[in-house]
Amino acid sequence: MLLVAALAPFVLLATGVTAHPRVARNSQISLSITKHVNRTSNLALRDRKRSINLVNGCQRSTVEVPLNDAAFAYSANIWVGDPPTSYNLMIDTGSATTWLGRNKTYEKTKTSVETGNFFNITYNIGSVSGPEYNDTVTFASGVAIRQSIGVASNSSGFRPYDGILGIGPKDLTLGIFTPDNTSIIPTVTDNLYGQGKIEQNLVAVSFEPTTSPPVINGELTFGGTDSAKYTGDLNYFPITNATPADGFWAVDASLRYGDVTILNTSPGVVDTGSTLIGLATFAYNQYLGATGAVYDKNTSTLRITPAQYENLQSLFFDIGGRSYELTPNAQIWPRALNTQIGGETSSIYLVFFDLGPELSKELGFIAGMPFLERHYSVFDTDNRRVGLATTSFTHADIN
Repeated sequence: MLLVAALAPFVLLATGVTAHPRVARNSQISLSITKHVNRTSNLALRDRKRSINLVNGCQRSTVEVPLNDAAFAYSANIWVGDPPTSYNLMIDTGSATTWLGRNKTYEKTKTSVETGNFFNITYNIGSVSGPEYNDTVTFASGVAIRQSIGVASNSSGFRPYDGILGIGPKDLTLGIFTPDNTSIIPTVTDNLYGQGKIEQNLVAVSFEPTTSPPVINGELTFGGTDSAKYTGDLNYFPITNATPADGFWAVDASLRYGDVTILNTSPGVVDTGSTLIGLATFAYNQYLGATGAVYDKNTSTLRITPAQYENLQSLFFDIGGRSYELTPNAQIWPRALNTQIGGETSSIYLVFFDLGPELSKELGFIAGMPFLERHYSVFDTDNRRVGLATTSFTHADIN
């Protein structure tokens, strides 16, 4: 990924934790998420580079691409060691390794065990590498697990965050650690389940669209779902069989703009690390023609006029016989944050980017944060499926 742009100061989510109680398996564990806005430019170009790296990394089985340099960033606090030290980590469904030590030095304690392995994750213009430890990881609720963590000794970007909390499929860890580069390392979600802390091997994600971050506006729920966070039915869809998307949280879907299909059924990745929504080139061009949008070189996004916004129609993701709607308001960048992406305060920008002709052979779309902020999502490891539901924000006029 690219270097992090100027980032807003992070918000501490909870106070220090000292107790490590045993928790019954039927429990769930919730972790608050804070949204930040990072001043950036060439927004769509950066999301496209992330998309390319995601696909290339999956094909090589040696590279994960962490969330970095996105206009929106989501972080949460965990505590490591005994006595525990808090670390503020970015949330990423596109990677599976949890690592720290970028901004705050890793504090070795009596629970720290160096494994003799080293990790190395390559991203756009840099990398992060260092030794692997097994250590105690504690959540705000006091639940503690033993977890593999990478400790950064060399890294670039990510300030002011301390690292990554990877909640992608665990197969993405293959080849990350050497010399034992044939092992698949359990994620935080896997270990919460495997060590008897949660009932189901899944994590649910709830985000809320906002225009004034930093703000606590989301929640991870490990081990179950929170019905208070969504409306209507929660439906599950199998991970696509199409390669390389099948290595990620990816589903098959078609896209409609109004009543017109702009993308036939294709695999697409549901990704917390993408600031925008990526469309295969054919669908992107269809959308461009239907909306009358023009390319804005300052932001690398699309721009429309107020009159065109009034005529904007909903975009539907049709998945497994269900439809998930992006209203016109959900398709535009929050106008209060236009200057954060190099735009003009009076303009209206759309939240889509072109995946490009090569990547479009592999993926039909990437459902990034504009989609996830309007829909509840569940990432189910054992059943290899993604769950989606509407929320009270699906039809909200916020932007």
